[in-house]
Amino acid sequence: MLNGKIDLRSDTITHPPPAMMEAMWQAPLGDDAYGEDPTVNALEAKAAQLLGKEAAVFVPSGTMGNLSSILAHCRRGDEIILGDKAHIFRFEQGSVAAVGGLLPHLIPNQADGTLRLEDIEAAIRPNDQHHPRTRLIGLENTHNAQNGAPLSVEYTQSVRDLANKHGLRLHLDGARIFNAAAAQNVSARELVAPVDSLTFCLSKGLCCPVGSVVCGSADFIYQVRRERKVLGGGMRQAGIIAAAGIYALENMIDRLADDNGNAKRLAKGLAEIPGIDIDPSLIRTNIVFFRIHDDVPHSAEEISERLQHMDIVLKPRPNRFFRAVAHYWISTEDINTTLRAFREVL
Repeated sequence: MLNGKIDLRSDTITHPPPAMMEAMWQAPLGDDAYGEDPTVNALEAKAAQLLGKEAAVFVPSGTMGNLSSILAHCRRGDEIILGDKAHIFRFEQGSVAAVGGLLPHLIPNQADGTLRLEDIEAAIRPNDQHHPRTRLIGLENTHNAQNGAPLSVEYTQSVRDLANKHGLRLHLDGARIFNAAAAQNVSARELVAPVDSLTFCLSKGLCCPVGSVVCGSADFIYQVRRERKVLGGGMRQAGIIAAAGIYALENMIDRLADDNGNAKRLAKGLAEIPGIDIDPSLIRTNIVFFRIHDDVPHSAEEISERLQHMDIVLKPRPNRFFRAVAHYWISTEDINTTLRAFREVL
């Protein structure tokens, strides 16, 4: 519970716990744009080591992390292969086209968040002057819009092999990569080993107030820093927020299995309530999508309003859908309270 409410809208609403706030207060500072903030430098080194990449760069947001990565990989007019439900395509305001002059080539996301290898290969352009150059494949792990589905090491490696066959690069939107690792009992380093670059968020399940990190080769990160600057992401005494990231990487990763577990409890409980459509077997990380049956005499908006009066915050989505996200500030008792409230409202 946070601020007296059970807020299940997203894990982005998390606030830093007291020990993280103390780390921020105590952080030594410098000018990050000059490369002189010791706390930012320490965060970047820790992130690169943890994910098994040569280098890393701290950015204000996941959207900037994805865009600066894509701009570093591609030239104007290049094409990127993305899933049709990818966050980069659906929820980042078309930035790859608007800012980068790049073309997204969309193929269907499967229910498990993957892209079929045959669909990827069919989307790769021939070497012909009439076509844009296919430059990059984008994956998402966990896959937000597909019930937070985690991609496996084996699947990601199969896409890597395909990318190598055609001389393409592979970027991962790994906003919740540590939830994916916890769900599969593997390390995040193993999950991202096949990719050229990745972005992961500090401000979701890891509870930081702001920030994401991009990881990749040293040459790639050098270029990402240039793209970050042109996008307005050059920061000064950023150690005050980078300190939260260091604390998170040292203290918050192992507990993400609790969030995944609470999401599964919520899904199983919702499945037992008449009027709610959900398949609990699809829930493997901390995101739960469910739908209110058409024969329920309340709209999703009415249900949301009634829950709000019970201090439970859930935002309705189109077609009578809801998304609930478990996080640090949601306890098992909060899940039980939410299930009781749904039984009462429905």
